[in-house]
Order: sequence, then C-alpha cells, then structure tokens
Amino acid sequence: MRQASAQGARLIAFPEVVLDRFFPQNRNDASAHELAEPVPGPSTRKIADLARELELVTVFNLYERDERGLTFDSSPVFDADGTLLGITRMVHITQYENFFEQDYYALGDRGAPVYETAVGRVGVAICYDRHYPELMRALGVGRADVVLIPQVGSVGEWPQGMFEAEVRTAAFQNGYFAALCNRTGVEENLTFAGESFVSDPEGRIIARGKSGEDDLLIADLELERVADSTARRLFWRDRRPELYGDWLG
Repeated sequence: MRQASAQGARLIAFPEVVLDRFFPQNRNDASAHELAEPVPGPSTRKIADLARELELVTVFNLYERDERGLTFDSSPVFDADGTLLGITRMVHITQYENFFEQDYYALGDRGAPVYETAVGRVGVAICYDRHYPELMRALGVGRADVVLIPQVGSVGEWPQGMFEAEVRTAAFQNGYFAALCNRTGVEENLTFAGESFVSDPEGRIIARGKSGEDDLLIADLELERVADSTARRLFWRDRRPELYGDWLG
C-alpha cells in the first residue's frame, strides 16, 4: 500500500486470501479454520488505519468469520478515509480437485454491492464469481465504474486465453474497467500464475503484470470513458429487462 501510494495510486486491490496459504487445496484442514477472523478485526483495523493515512481506497481480501460463526471468502472495501464501506462475500463456491472451497466457505449473502468511493463507483467479483455473467451484469446494473477481481488462479487451470477473455468480455458488455489481481508463488499442489491485468471498458488490456512472480501493477483509469463506452451508449439503451426474469432459472 505504501509503495502504491508513493507511485500515485488512489485505489488498490489485493489478491484472494492474501494473508494466508491457500488452504482450500486440501480437504477440511482443521487448522485453517483457526485463520478466520471478524471484520472489523485485527487485520482489517490495520488496513483501515493505513487506508486513512495514505488516503487510499482499498479492496482487501481475507478469510472472514461472522458473528454466527459462518466463514466466508470476503473482500472488505475501505474508502480513502479508512471507513469500512461494506463487505463483498464470494457468492458462488466451487468444489473440485485442489479447490475444495465448499469445505471452508459459506455461500455469500451480501449480493453484488457497488460502493461509492472517493475515486468512483467500485464493485468486486471474488475469483470464481467472475465466471458468472449474472453477477458481472449485476455490477454493471449497479453502475460500477471499476470491477476488481481478487483471485487465486493456478498455472494451466483454464484453457489458453480464457483467463483474460471472459473478464475482457464482461468489461466490454457492461462498460466498466475490470482489474484482476492474481496470487503468485508455489504452495504444495499448485503454482499460482500471477499475470494480473486491467481491461478498459472496450475489452482492451491496458496493463499486464508479471508472470509467476510478485508484482505491483499500476494503471491509469480514465473513468470518464465509462459513460462513453459502447455498452453504456448502445447496449444498455436497448436492454429488455422486463423479459430477462423469464429466461433465467
């Protein structure tokens, strides 16, 4: 956060589960359940203090335990004055080899909020949620200027090119900037890819991070381009939302 601020950043995002090892690669690791913490809590209070000090809008991610004892994959969002604006919780929880996330995460119950921040309207789609056009559309309906995607993505996890293609498509169809922030490093069964990137509202990559190593990726976002994007000028004008409810199920 200090490095980003020193380079002029006003908004920062972290990858998924940034404080801990990626424990969902193992089945029901009892020790991992002790890593969950409340929000506000020890870690997020420190993040809030630093966001306020640096005047830096911050999208964090951690393993959250709420007052009911339920645990979530969560992204608290802090404004530039350190105020906790809200918590986005991952909605769709997967379960397959090396990604046993249903062993740890409850289903997100906060919907797809868009936060009014000091730098613009910010939405969050946590990792697996980016695969669901319904959620990416909901962030567009919420008039997000920027959608941030904290992720844990491993090398070779998806077909070549799809890592970026679906995010670029969502940015183009909804007329917002989309920034994916991916984990790096080697942990037990997985090698994490890095390769974070930023797409503009026309689906073009405007910044790309390093592959397989830690990187601080800085990008300038001209938010006035959102209103003039193809989606906001054309696609949104001709939507037929009165029909869509009958088509989805």
